[in-house]
Amino acid sequence: MDLETKIRERTAHLGVIGLGYVGLPLAVEFARSGFRVTGVEADPNKAREVMRGVSYVQDVPGEDLAPLVAAGRLDATTDAAALAACDVVNICVPTPLRKTRDPDVSYIVSAVEQISRHLHPGMLIILESTTYPGTTEELIQPSLEESGLKVGTDLFLAFSPERVDPGNPIYQTRNIPKVVGGVTPECTRLAALLYGCTLETVVPVRSPRVAEMVKLLENTFRSVNIGLVNEMALLCHRMGIDVWEVIDAAATKPFGFMPFYPGPGLGGHCIPIDPFYLSWKARAAGFEARFIELAGQVNSEMPREVLSRIIGALNSIRMSVNGARILVIGVAYKADIDDVRESPALDVMGLLKEMGATVDYHDPRVPELEFGEARLESVELRDEVLGEYDCAVVITNHRSIDYARVLEQSRLVVDTRNVWKGVDSPKLFRL
Repeated sequence: MDLETKIRERTAHLGVIGLGYVGLPLAVEFARSGFRVTGVEADPNKAREVMRGVSYVQDVPGEDLAPLVAAGRLDATTDAAALAACDVVNICVPTPLRKTRDPDVSYIVSAVEQISRHLHPGMLIILESTTYPGTTEELIQPSLEESGLKVGTDLFLAFSPERVDPGNPIYQTRNIPKVVGGVTPECTRLAALLYGCTLETVVPVRSPRVAEMVKLLENTFRSVNIGLVNEMALLCHRMGIDVWEVIDAAATKPFGFMPFYPGPGLGGHCIPIDPFYLSWKARAAGFEARFIELAGQVNSEMPREVLSRIIGALNSIRMSVNGARILVIGVAYKADIDDVRESPALDVMGLLKEMGATVDYHDPRVPELEFGEARLESVELRDEVLGEYDCAVVITNHRSIDYARVLEQSRLVVDTRNVWKGVDSPKLFRL
């Protein structure tokens, strides 16, 4: 039976390498659509949790996962040999930056090596991990073709960027349009057919390079606009203008303006990292992406601007940062999730610690936090606890927090998210 027939009849066995915040939701959607899915996960603890029907990803409820596992639709293993039985393999592994801000594709390379050991004719391989334009054709295709099988005839290869927005109650894996670009038209057609069996909308493009660039454009667009509004916030502060009021008024224009909001810095895996993939590739092509680099510089300096506001707040009561007790409220990289990757809260906490402050945190989503060599626990926001700190700093605006009580019980507060919109208080300092 050929691959197209297997996909149409839902008899294709699908493999997903990497069961993180991208891979596990995708595996669940495939399984819910009637496919048999095997996840290959390097972390044995995660593999065991999946087999117990227990989800560790916020966007995958346990009540969705457990029945699929019980029915034999979804299983997980650490053994890549399971890929030998798969007709399709989706690669959903991390793609971090090195300290030199160039792409670390070692996880992709490792995944491709695993696939190559179990490659067979008719297999479809799809990379979902964010990367630089050219990765699919320059890195993955030659490696797969060392087997003697040719992409486009013997096996099929495509890129389809993940567009996961953790914690978004409206847009999730099933209803986020899926961009797909294959090495050949047949690769694109088969990959689009697969996703079309599971997801609501598929957007085919002409090549993997286009699909790879789509992802980078999306997140660079956000990074650049956030950089612009962060710089506007700095300017407004020096001119004595409320930037939040400026943005709200500008947002009343029904065309030609899209509101972005300032903040303490960028977090998560995508927006702080993806633009540097693009600027790195641009340099390799002999092009200097000055606009992108500048936005990255502005955004990366925002934790220091938050520190400056904390210093200003403490100075108002004739107090130094050195020896002060600071409570950071919210350490996840954005509201209402439990993910702390690249969170600006960690940068702010590190800067405060360097200056001699005692730093604790509260986050209803993050009960424990590795901070340097220490392991911290979230403190409770009781009235008497709030009163023990010299300053409370809101970094992440979780909706479950009673901000009115925080302002009432705290000695000083620094607001980086405009949670006290319209409130005027001598102990309130805004970004």
